[in-house]
Amino acid sequence: MVVTGKGEGVEAYERMKSLISQADEDVAKAEGGNKAAGTRVRQVMQEIKEAAQEVRKQVLELRKED
Repeated sequence: MVVTGKGEGVEAYERMKSLISQADEDVAKAEGGNKAAGTRVRQVMQEIKEAAQEVRKQVLELRKED
């Protein structure tokens, strides 16, 4: 991905925060034994991982620009 502006890192970070907050309810359900909620939590965790990687890339790109 090519860095086109400083806002992309912020967008990825905001997406990651949003995914975490969305997972709250399913995490509680999964702890209670709900298997479907556990599947949803695993899926969201994968998306969070991808968003975190994007944030890392953007931070490194910003560092290279300086």
